[in-house]
Amino acid sequence: MDKLETGEFYGTHYKKSVFENITITDTEYTHSKVDWHYHENPYFTYLMQGKLFESNKKESYYLEPGSLLFHNWQDAHYNIKPPDYTRGFHIELNENWFSNFDINTIGIEGSINLRNPLIKNLINKVFIETKINDTFSNLSIEVLLVEIFNKIINPAEKIYKKPFWVNKLQELLWEEEIDYSLNNLSSILEIHPIHLSREFNRYFGTSLGNYIRLLKLNKAFYLITSNKLSMTEICYQCGFYDQSHFITNFKKVYNTTPKKLLREIC
Repeated sequence: MDKLETGEFYGTHYKKSVFENITITDTEYTHSKVDWHYHENPYFTYLMQGKLFESNKKESYYLEPGSLLFHNWQDAHYNIKPPDYTRGFHIELNENWFSNFDINTIGIEGSINLRNPLIKNLINKVFIETKINDTFSNLSIEVLLVEIFNKIINPAEKIYKKPFWVNKLQELLWEEEIDYSLNNLSSILEIHPIHLSREFNRYFGTSLGNYIRLLKLNKAFYLITSNKLSMTEICYQCGFYDQSHFITNFKKVYNTTPKKLLREIC
């Protein structure tokens, strides 16, 4: 079985950024099939464009743009890629990085599919920092990654015993074709809107409104990076009622405008 060294992936790297104990690559996948292999270090895969099938010894994933995986130490897996253009963003961390921040990933087995929009939002910010790539980027990326692992290892729902409606609501929110209104969600869950609004932060780590906002902005983020749609098309595909509303929310979260992000990545 092949072992891939630090910063090595099957494909063509558009950009490789090397920080202290962190290697980040922006890669076009060029192999239609990659047989069983593992990587020297733990890493994140964030699929920016195209589709990918990935399977390890426990689970299989059909990945689409916006999918985010974390692969723990030497997790063996294989990949199958359709003929479409496919692009992945990787964040690889060596053993020293985990030791420096006293982060223990022993409880994370194999690969995990990360769907939490708060975590994806932080990954998007890491992506932006790699494009800025100034003297403060290493520090900014480290802070973001520490926050990401805190959310992975100590999720809000783990702190409290979850009531019946939490898992159901989570699945509902991940569906794209749904009315996100408080009345509709509480009606489906058969709980009072005030109770849902009050208790949401306890189990999801943020307010309901911000959670939904991040779901929309995360989708907008990978649509921008694909550079296939106009800003107007992205705005409406992501559920914003006009471009001004979209730009205001995007800038508030990412401290940049959609068009400026597009210029930085092209």
